[in-house]
Amino acid sequence: MSKSRATMFERVLHATTFLFVTVGCSTVCFSEEVREIMLWPMGMPGPVVPETLPEKVEQGTDGIARRYDVSKPRLLVYRPKDTSDKFLQHSGGRAAVIVVPGGGFGLLADGHEGEDACRWLSELGVVGFQLVHRTPTSKHPEPSEGPVLDAQKAVSVVRSRSKELGVDPSKIGVLGFSAGGQVALIAATNEQRFKEHTAASHKPDFLMLLYPWKIFDPETGALRSDVHLDAGLPPTFIAQMSDDTASLPQGSAMLYLELVKRKLPSEIHIYERGGHGFGMQTRFGATGPSDWPKRAADWLELRELVTVP
Repeated sequence: MSKSRATMFERVLHATTFLFVTVGCSTVCFSEEVREIMLWPMGMPGPVVPETLPEKVEQGTDGIARRYDVSKPRLLVYRPKDTSDKFLQHSGGRAAVIVVPGGGFGLLADGHEGEDACRWLSELGVVGFQLVHRTPTSKHPEPSEGPVLDAQKAVSVVRSRSKELGVDPSKIGVLGFSAGGQVALIAATNEQRFKEHTAASHKPDFLMLLYPWKIFDPETGALRSDVHLDAGLPPTFIAQMSDDTASLPQGSAMLYLELVKRKLPSEIHIYERGGHGFGMQTRFGATGPSDWPKRAADWLELRELVTVP
């Protein structure tokens, strides 16, 4: 390829929203053409994370992969391989879940709280979308502000492109871990914060929160002031450990009681032990980390979003 033609090709590739990957596949598999979706192809609204450092993923001594310095928020797509389930055949498409990893806004713990969760969802027949939101934002005046923008835009983008993504636009949920749970809750209980009047709704159709971080204010004894439950929440699943000192169980319990008071469909599981930040991993001597995915799968099946084997 000549230099001029190569330059033109690079410009077209940079301008497009989608990145494509060729994957060999049988007739019972998705082709997995769409692997990444850029959230802000026309420019990211502030507060921005500058491109001063290259994005990187590092594996810690605990075997967990963590992502740093994200200046280009995007979705990574995980498609189920089996296309024979009844929800694909007899509805407008599969359920979709946008997974928001934790990381305290300084990084993304998107191995065990991102990719692993998306693969678990794909095994249930759900299209998983791993949200790679801007980070670090821990030094920003409001650390959740940028990630909330990315989460709202992610739901809107998946809904607006539901047909090409093979998902039902009325079955789009969000699963948030730790700081990602805080982001998911704020994003769902606030009006659209990005300025696109023609955008599809940013409101999820169901919500799953795993040990949501700092949603309880110990000084006021109430939920965070930027969580506006009267704005409405969809059916919500919550899982929490009693011995979690990072995400206090009072927050999850109070959120559940507020949902019950408003007669909003909800389910909560509070386990005795398990600590914080386990994601999709098990922990010795604790039932919660290994049990919550089973209860979540049952809940998704109850809502007719998946078929549990």
